[in-house]
Amino acid sequence: MAVMQTAKSKLPTRFGEFEVRIFRDEAGLEHMAVTAGRPKDGCLVRVHSECATGDILGSLRCDCGDQLAESLRMIAEAGEGAVIYLRGHEGRGIGLGPKIAAYALQDRGLDTVEANRYLGFPADPRNYDVAVEILRALGLGRVRLITNNPVKIAALAQGGLEILERVPLWTRGNSHNRRYIETKKMAMGHLPAERHAPPAKRRAKERS
Repeated sequence: MAVMQTAKSKLPTRFGEFEVRIFRDEAGLEHMAVTAGRPKDGCLVRVHSECATGDILGSLRCDCGDQLAESLRMIAEAGEGAVIYLRGHEGRGIGLGPKIAAYALQDRGLDTVEANRYLGFPADPRNYDVAVEILRALGLGRVRLITNNPVKIAALAQGGLEILERVPLWTRGNSHNRRYIETKKMAMGHLPAERHAPPAKRRAKERS
């Protein structure tokens, strides 16, 4: 899917100084590339699916907001890298309304995968073609990917990116999202994340 850059600006944040670029895809959705420094092959990259409840409202039912914040912190610390923020991925691609309906089903005992399927959706129908095109537009073909999701790694590799390293993403769980996180590991194959991974900046220096 082709993308077009439509805007660019500096973006000071509580994590550090970034630059934000807006890309519009063929369906008219606008996505963000939030970059630190001058990203080049081998830099840290996070491909993040939008989550209004987690990223904006600070919901404790998922770990999305914490993952976004930790990714921005890691990339700012490394001095270069990019967060690709994908629209149209709400609720792992099922939309905001169905996601809230799935929450109600989880309150009745279903896990996140069972709730999606009860509503007639796959467990995870997301597509990452737009992320591949945005990374290419940034001049990136080889990345160190911040993720615990093996499906995301495979999708980006299938799109032609070289994944040099899977960088684990650890966040602190809570009583509201503990089952959600365990379901992602047990039912969706999400990979473990080490709490005491070396700082991103030190890793980058060790590989230079």
